[in-house]
Amino acid sequence: MTKALRTAFYIRLSVEDNQGRGNSIDNQQLVLRDHIADRPEFLLTQTYIDNGLTGTNFNRPEFQRMLADFPAETLHETIPNFHNTPDRYRIFRETLAADPMGRAAGIQREIDFVLAREEEAGALQRMRESGELPLRVTHNDTKLNNVMLDSRTRKALCVIDLDTVMPGLVAFDFGDSIRFGASTGPEDERDLDRIWLDLSLYRRFTEGFIPACGILTPREIETLPLGAKVMTLECGLRFLTDYLDGDHYFGISRQSHNLDRARTQFKLVADTERRWSEICGIIKDCRP
Repeated sequence: MTKALRTAFYIRLSVEDNQGRGNSIDNQQLVLRDHIADRPEFLLTQTYIDNGLTGTNFNRPEFQRMLADFPAETLHETIPNFHNTPDRYRIFRETLAADPMGRAAGIQREIDFVLAREEEAGALQRMRESGELPLRVTHNDTKLNNVMLDSRTRKALCVIDLDTVMPGLVAFDFGDSIRFGASTGPEDERDLDRIWLDLSLYRRFTEGFIPACGILTPREIETLPLGAKVMTLECGLRFLTDYLDGDHYFGISRQSHNLDRARTQFKLVADTERRWSEICGIIKDCRP
């Protein structure tokens, strides 16, 4: 007996397409129902309809409700423990103890920096495990260069690099976006005087992110700044671990490349801590 696949319809008629009868909501439903009529393996459970909403952004309430309704825990974890920060610390400690390249003695300041923040760095994982924060369908690698842009208009076309789409926390995607997008310099900038957190970019991203996500719990919104801090720290920790291990994971073009990358992330973490009250104010201003 074929196992039934729980299925949902998502139907949208944009303001741009509202002229033609052939694109009507009713016609789209008929086409979809005809498609599954002779396919008993599909069990229709819900229909989501955004009528008269543009497709040029994600401010679509029914689309967001569909994502919120999806049981994220059923999604396959393609890279286990990808944003399990305590596990990243475990790997770091093991690599530090082995010190295969003999590099630990020269980076004591960076080692002290990450170890001093280990307890706070595990907070998101603890909230995930306790159920305090709900699992969502997350991209988990939300750098700007994972968005394809139109070569002419420079507007976003789609999200790419979908191999990291897994169950996760909203704070992961928010945090990685801020880490990459609100920094004033590239990840491997050697002059740390050129690296800080641009709060105007932080605000602009937050103003778009929260409403576009649709249904977020108050606790999810409250922990967004922590997500930005932890994702930045975790990324720096991964760079530092790879430097200690001999640069096997991240590609390098110079001997200290991963160390330079780690230092930029730690500079952003330190700037986040220094401006914490301002950052929390941004989140408060952007709450619905």
